Amino acid sequence: MQFDFSDFFRRYETIVAEADTAFARVQQANPEQVACQLGCSDCCYALFDLTLIEAMYLNHHFGLRFRGPARSEIMDRADKADREAYKFKRLIFKASQDGKKAQDIMAEVARMRIRCPLLNEQDQCELYEHRPATCRVYGAPMGIDGKAHTCGKSGFIPGQPYPTVNMDRLQDKLSELSQELAASIQTSHNDLADVLVPVSMALMNKYNKEYLGIPKEPAPKQATKDCPGGGVWELGVGGKKSDACGGCADKGACDDALGKSS
Repeated sequence: MQFDFSDFFRRYETIVAEADTAFARVQQANPEQVACQLGCSDCCYALFDLTLIEAMYLNHHFGLRFRGPARSEIMDRADKADREAYKFKRLIFKASQDGKKAQDIMAEVARMRIRCPLLNEQDQCELYEHRPATCRVYGAPMGIDGKAHTCGKSGFIPGQPYPTVNMDRLQDKLSELSQELAASIQTSHNDLADVLVPVSMALMNKYNKEYLGIPKEPAPKQATKDCPGGGVWELGVGGKKSDACGGCADKGACDDALGKSS
């Protein structure tokens, strides 16, 4: 059973195109405040996770573009970043268990820095045209859970009114598309569409049948033929009686019915 995710990828590209448009609108209205420019990689150290559709899309294009030593180098960086992300998430979990306020935890996450494995030595993204939605809007004010968040390098002044990218709405669209994708493959993993992963894990994952929980194809049904003795014989390869044949006293009649192919 083969699945073609190209339609889902096209729909995802429509969503990120909307994100690009929202960022451009903010940039045009506030050119002095948006500090994004070639060589700036501040967003490439931010800690955030990807929805299923984002992760699969990134993984797909990573697989198309990179082979051999170049792929191995990025995979090594991804492994390092993933181990660092795991440590950070353990600290976040402990903080929540200790009763720390969600707002304080979010502020702590914003200060965490992990180098994206796709950021090369020239401080450029190896998959820039296929980068996730968060990377595309990072330099603009972002509304998350009703609160504004801005890049530390931007010139936006806290408390002042600015056009804002609604990240909750963007995330909802990505989540809905992920749910549709999971439903389309009839996954056996009930929470597949709810799993969020960092860029590092998206690159290292193998989005195969096992990971996606795609049901195995049923075994081909055995051909059958009515048996003169009143039952039904299963036919083996080439129309011959299978090894399961037996239990009938009139095997000669069966041989005649099957053209003596036993």
